[in-house]
Amino acid sequence: MSLDAPHLAGNVDASGLKVGIVASRFNADITEALLSGAVSALKEHGCAESDMVISHVPGAFEIGTIATKMADSGRFDAVVCLGCVIRGDTAHFDYVCQGAMDAIGKVAQRGDIGVGNGVLTVETHAQALERVGGAHGHKGEEAALTAVEVVRQLQWIDQIAIDQALEA
Repeated sequence: MSLDAPHLAGNVDASGLKVGIVASRFNADITEALLSGAVSALKEHGCAESDMVISHVPGAFEIGTIATKMADSGRFDAVVCLGCVIRGDTAHFDYVCQGAMDAIGKVAQRGDIGVGNGVLTVETHAQALERVGGAHGHKGEEAALTAVEVVRQLQWIDQIAIDQALEA
């Protein structure tokens, strides 16, 4: 069996997937747009609304806590992380961004759940707007579809292991 999976590249069929979505409330105009885009993209690609669980958290720093809990529960195929951190006048931006990215990265590195990172780390509100349907696309949609594509890759790898065990 070939380990090349060109047929899976871009596979964003969300049919039958259970998806957890963690969205921060801070910078709500941006995060609600991210959430709306993620939900729309998932529905458009076959995910039933009843298969989505949305959890709102105070800010980007808290996203990793809930994403980890969702992953640990075994109830989700994917988790989509959505937030927006806009640089201010203090180092707080750096600490929040690093903490959020580290926590989301730990969930992704587990290798047992698809993770979509839609946490914007921008200099200005205008830059954030460009990323929720403006010049830089829609990062909520992209995060959701990335999580789905990773799930499909993980499922394919699991199937290879099953097939190899059956051949042995």
